[in-house]
Amino acid sequence: MLFIYKAIKDNKRITAKLEADSEGSVMKYLQENDYFPISITKARSKITFFDELFNRITFSDIVDFTRQLAIMLNAGLTLVDALDILKKQIKKPPLQDLITDIDKQIKGGIPFSTILKNYPKYFPNLYISLIKSGEASGKLSDILLRLAENLEKEREFRGKLKGALIYPAIVVSAMIIVMFVMITFVIPRMLTLYSDFDIELPLNTRILLAISTFSSTYWPIIIVVVVGIIISIRVYFKTPVGKKVLDTVVLRIPFISNIVKMAALVDGTRTLSILIGSGVSILDALNIVVETTNNTVYKESFKEVYRKIEKGKSLGNALSTEEVFPPILVQMSIVGENTGHLDETLFRLSKYFEFESESAIKTMTALIEPAVLVLLGIGVAFLVLSVITPIYQLTTAF
Repeated sequence: MLFIYKAIKDNKRITAKLEADSEGSVMKYLQENDYFPISITKARSKITFFDELFNRITFSDIVDFTRQLAIMLNAGLTLVDALDILKKQIKKPPLQDLITDIDKQIKGGIPFSTILKNYPKYFPNLYISLIKSGEASGKLSDILLRLAENLEKEREFRGKLKGALIYPAIVVSAMIIVMFVMITFVIPRMLTLYSDFDIELPLNTRILLAISTFSSTYWPIIIVVVVGIIISIRVYFKTPVGKKVLDTVVLRIPFISNIVKMAALVDGTRTLSILIGSGVSILDALNIVVETTNNTVYKESFKEVYRKIEKGKSLGNALSTEEVFPPILVQMSIVGENTGHLDETLFRLSKYFEFESESAIKTMTALIEPAVLVLLGIGVAFLVLSVITPIYQLTTAF
């Protein structure tokens, strides 16, 4: 939900917007950032259902926004001038509104990093921390370039993963729908022809007949139950316990587990490399990695690494105590710490894990496509044999 708050900070009256779950979350944000709250009201959304469905701000929009902003700042433009240009260039209304809000607050004297905290849906902690580091060091343009490169690589990886999964997902979904329609509405009419003849149907035909009879009789209930199960599973997997169960199971599935592991390691090492190279302390960097890691298993492992470093251990030694981190990560982290080039070492590791993840995606793609075709063939063969075999028996009887 979007809230509008009025507050006082440094003897200045500020009016701004903040996306949050509740008014309490907004109040907490204001107190943590030394604001004196005056009022908090829920904003009326100007975004229609159509905008939310087809015209919403996507991850790709944020990537392009970051790259364009970085190019303009490196060309010598001020942040205000760059935002003014972007407001005129961008045609998507929600993104234009976002940039307009940011521009207004910057002209009001609020730091860029502080403004971005109002939009956690679009700008994660990694993004905000890097911007804050760039503001403190006076190298915002350079930080934005590195951030844009990181986001573009993440977008590329997501694209490859989606590209690998979209074909089998479409084929399997279509196969399930077609088989359900066939079994529910087509097969029963064909099999009723055999009831007029005194022959013993084959086992596979009897099984298909039983399934078809049940499906044609109770198909509305079946659809409701299936939809209910899917919704329940989705809700359960969004809970902390369900998310942990799902992440643990995924890490045990052959081929898919390699992709998930490599993706987590790519994000973790690349994030650490950028943050440490930008002057962020290793503890703060690890804290951000914990918040940005999606897989629960790796999130908990990074938390343990954080606790051990907090107690005085080095990064390499802390990583060695967690089984999910490969030996190459442990060894190269120790080398990076000893040579004083930890950020560069972690960046090279992220490139290595990125190459490994691409290989894992190619392997999975090569295996999934024939597996889907075999599964499709078995399903079609079962249907065809179940319908045609009694015809041969009838021909023999006559």
